[in-house]
Amino acid sequence: MPVTVAKALKQDMPVYLNGLGSVTAFNTVSIKSRVDGQLVQVAFKEGQHVNKGDLLAVIDPRPYQVQLEQAEAQLSRDQAQLRDAKLNYDRFKGLLQASGAMSQQQVDTQLATVNQLDGTVRNDQATIDNAKLQLVYCRITAPVSGRIGLRLVDQGNMVHASDTNAMLVITQMQPIAVIFTLPEDQLPEVIQHMHQGTLIAQAYSRDDQTKLETGKLLTVDNQIDQTTGTVRLKAVFDNKNETLWPNQFVNTHLLLETRKNATVVPAAAIQRGQQGNYVFTLKPDNTVEVRPVTIAITQGNLTAIASGLSPDETVVTDGQDKLKEGSKVEPRMAGRAGNHSQESSTANGEPSSTGDGTSGSSGTGGR
Repeated sequence: MPVTVAKALKQDMPVYLNGLGSVTAFNTVSIKSRVDGQLVQVAFKEGQHVNKGDLLAVIDPRPYQVQLEQAEAQLSRDQAQLRDAKLNYDRFKGLLQASGAMSQQQVDTQLATVNQLDGTVRNDQATIDNAKLQLVYCRITAPVSGRIGLRLVDQGNMVHASDTNAMLVITQMQPIAVIFTLPEDQLPEVIQHMHQGTLIAQAYSRDDQTKLETGKLLTVDNQIDQTTGTVRLKAVFDNKNETLWPNQFVNTHLLLETRKNATVVPAAAIQRGQQGNYVFTLKPDNTVEVRPVTIAITQGNLTAIASGLSPDETVVTDGQDKLKEGSKVEPRMAGRAGNHSQESSTANGEPSSTGDGTSGSSGTGGR
């Protein structure tokens, strides 16, 4: 019988958990005016990258400059009145103490005038500070570093502090986050590996075929969603090439560990029967032998064998349905198990399995 065979290889076996997530910006800022006025300058281009503090727009500052000058003039007048009131208070107090020519009531009244004018001067200073603040608000700068979206207001328009629509939106692209979900049953395993070190997360395209970015797991949410039985996790990515965009759907592969020197065969070689898992191994005389095996883990299209098979043995991967112990076969070599890289072994989004062959991966990831 013609069959397809492959070699069992000794290689490192990565263990992934797969979840479906969406890209989320670390900071998204809607820029609005804090003063009323005409937009006289737009200092940015759509799609431009800006740094924190860069000038974005200028609102006509002349009305607020006039208000500042008026406040400064008011302050000068009230300061002059305060100085005169203080001099009169000193005179009245001296006359009261020297000759009694002034009454105590007149001295107290003059002191009250001094205190009143002192409060007026303080109020004038606050008015000046507020006018200066309005002038600062006339120059709109970037509060965070990020990428500017489409311009929402054109130069020459009137803008108001009460406007509901923003002038522009800045989104921080580097770094960027991905929030994805995993079944709650996998949470203890994730927490255990997090205590041992930082976990690697990989973001794949929507069809789960193209790896977009590699980052690290940042944190796990503090509660489980009872309606879905899942927990949310957050991974962070440098996103230097801007392959990830906010609100983009991605498949996330979380690398828990890498099992060193595992005996690996294609998952198609594993057969299941009443007595458990087994494979057909090829003998030198081109006959097959039924070999019971114990599965350590299945990841994608690869299976790690815990016991029952040695490296470099040949197993049948296709055509097993008509085979039995001692059947004579015509072997045809398939792609070697080792030709499947660690990343491509999970690129199809298939769940990993525990030692008994049951699925141990996310029910939400993969497609």
